[in-house]
Amino acid sequence: MGFKDHFSRHSAAYRQFRPSYPASLYEFLASLAPARRLAWDCATGNGQAAVGLARHFERVLATDASAAQLAERQIDPRVVYVCAKAEQVPIKSGSCALVTVAQAAHWFNLPAFYAEVERVGSPLAVIALWTYGRCIVNRGVDQDVADFNREVIGPYWPPERHYIDAGYRSLPFPFERCAAPPFELAVEWSAEDLVNYIGTWSAVSRYRDAVGSDPLRDLRARLAVSWADGKSRSVRWPLDLIVGRVA
Repeated sequence: MGFKDHFSRHSAAYRQFRPSYPASLYEFLASLAPARRLAWDCATGNGQAAVGLARHFERVLATDASAAQLAERQIDPRVVYVCAKAEQVPIKSGSCALVTVAQAAHWFNLPAFYAEVERVGSPLAVIALWTYGRCIVNRGVDQDVADFNREVIGPYWPPERHYIDAGYRSLPFPFERCAAPPFELAVEWSAEDLVNYIGTWSAVSRYRDAVGSDPLRDLRARLAVSWADGKSRSVRWPLDLIVGRVA
């Protein structure tokens, strides 16, 4: 069964225009892990989370099924990159203290992935899955982005998008949950930065393939009014995080 690849064609843009996760997230997850020898960052993409975790672990194995994504990887001496599917990874059984999946778990064959997590997890290992959806700028910009998402590209989202819209609350998760504080992503961006980020959405790519035109023209026209002064603004994304103990 092939993996659902919505991002390989835009790997460079994904690395350039996606916001970074807060350092406090990695610190929190490392504090829960029973050891600091090995962490597994699954569906690592360009390695953003893997490099963040490397500040806290002796070694991070970063896997992704997309060779194109791994070609954009961020180099760190503690991170080892391997092209592998989420459901079958070259990790010794019982050796991994932390498993992380950033913005990707909704694409997996979850029963098979969770079985692999149970295989590789050490006693009291931790698994953390997170996602983010809507961004927050101001009322006008937020409404324009929401309308664009619903009216223009809404029909082109893959069906798994509903997990993100629900903040992962409906995502199957068979492990004992751990309490987690709130986290958010935050950047200072221009309107064009925001448009470039939205251009990495899978629904935008699917719209282009189906319609043959660029939907971002519509978004730029909307933001020309709601972001009229051209100044950089704070853009925030609340992080939806699930944390649990594997065993």
